[in-house]
Amino acid sequence: MSEDQRVPRAQVAWRRCLLGAVSGLVAGYTALAVAELVSAAVRPQAGPVVAVGSAAIDRTPAAVKDYAIRHFGTNDKLVLQLGILATLTALALLLGVLAAHRRRAGAAGVLLFGVVGAWAATSRPDSTSWTDALPSAVGAVAGAGVLYLLMGRLGPGKATHTPAPVNQSRGDTPTAAGPAGSAAVTREAGWDRRGFIIAVTAAAAASTAAGAVGRTLNNSRGQSAVASRSNLLLPAPASAADAVPKGAQLRIPGVSLFVTPNKDFYRVDTALVVPKVDATTWRLRIHGKGVTRPMTLTFDDLLRRELVERHITLTCVSNEVGGPYVGNARWIGVRLADLLAECGVKPPSKGGRADQLVARSVDGMTIGSPVEDVMDGRDALLAVGMNSEPLPFEHGFPVRMLVPGLYGYVSACKWIEDIELTTFDAYDSYWVKRKWARRAPIKTQTRIDTPKPFARPTAGIVMVAGVAWAQHRGIDNVEVRIDDGPWQRADLATEDTRDTWRQWSLTWKATRGTHTLTVRATDRTGRIQTERRTRTIPDGASGWHSVVVTVD
Repeated sequence: MSEDQRVPRAQVAWRRCLLGAVSGLVAGYTALAVAELVSAAVRPQAGPVVAVGSAAIDRTPAAVKDYAIRHFGTNDKLVLQLGILATLTALALLLGVLAAHRRRAGAAGVLLFGVVGAWAATSRPDSTSWTDALPSAVGAVAGAGVLYLLMGRLGPGKATHTPAPVNQSRGDTPTAAGPAGSAAVTREAGWDRRGFIIAVTAAAAASTAAGAVGRTLNNSRGQSAVASRSNLLLPAPASAADAVPKGAQLRIPGVSLFVTPNKDFYRVDTALVVPKVDATTWRLRIHGKGVTRPMTLTFDDLLRRELVERHITLTCVSNEVGGPYVGNARWIGVRLADLLAECGVKPPSKGGRADQLVARSVDGMTIGSPVEDVMDGRDALLAVGMNSEPLPFEHGFPVRMLVPGLYGYVSACKWIEDIELTTFDAYDSYWVKRKWARRAPIKTQTRIDTPKPFARPTAGIVMVAGVAWAQHRGIDNVEVRIDDGPWQRADLATEDTRDTWRQWSLTWKATRGTHTLTVRATDRTGRIQTERRTRTIPDGASGWHSVVVTVD
């Protein structure tokens, strides 16, 4: 009896499911690879993984997003993409098994997921054409075709029962289970083993080639943007930032640097693929309510204007008490208030018609800022440089917006390309639609940088130190409490400006045992940081930061 004629029934079923699962994986791989290739002709953001991931981010409840940022930090996007790929792998396996028994149904399932990807791509805020559906659609057709053809190599999948032969020489009597209780056997229609292996190998190889070409082409699309940044020499600012004052940076190990290096600056945004915008083709449009002279600027137009340089501390609204999403940098850019004034815009306090400025990014993000705050004299900037170099791509090259004193989600639009003047009553920006507050001034906060939680310092003199911030108000006092003892006034480092964080330190005579260190700050308005703990939603976390240490 040959293998493809009579085999145990269970063996036939398991083999067919296994080969179906392999076929499903190859079909899914083909779909993604072909989609990658097609996205090179459309745009990278239209690829199914990015499109579905972005749609998932848009529709994820704020609390879940906050959880992801809190637990995964800047790796939240990688975790999401890996989760999507794991889900697609599982679905590909299941569809392959389904196709092994119902060939057309399995192929139809692949097509259905192509429809989901196409819908996700075209429903994104940055989608401007139906062509965004093509990568997912074409990829799904290719994947469904591969799955259907591979199933054809397995034969029709039908098997008929054949009773086991009787061993007459031994006088055995046939039974339902076959001789001596052996498993039932079936006569299976032959499957093309050689043809199946060749087809799987060919499909995998062709898909790998298609994916490689697609990735190469997608990477090349950003080369002009990379070149425009590499060739950029920022002009000297007309108003340079003052040198960091002596004493602003404490020489205490473990304390955050006063100026955060670009590579260490936090990044929180929704972009699964960092936009790479060519500065030579970038444009910014300013228009809307109360704009009497609409304006469109090129990057060169911006560089020809008066540039200012300032140290400004940025904070993310998702920063938990004591969290890492705060950093200080030296920014160079154009005063936004001057541009708005040239366009005829007035703040509401002077009769202006618009109270909200909506900044739009090339990836469709919308961020709403109060016009009054932008035009009240603070250094609200359209920034082009960060720490003496052009903006890094992940921080908004070629141009980003920032407003001292406001959380990033209401002020710090990266990759900005459009500014519309409107009202808060007329329009809700991206995060406001997701239940975050419309207005969000940064809350007074402080953080213990050293000693770290659960540290084991030696008894004796221990330096307790950290940073405090209350942008656009300034820090006036920091106090530290050991266990339930009295509040002790910390020594403040020299202040740069009220828009930057401020370092502080306290000399502690540590005794053996476990201790809780708590810190609070007072801003220049006289307001003491509140003890009441709140979540980051809807307008930023509050509460005192504490660490527990054990002194040996």
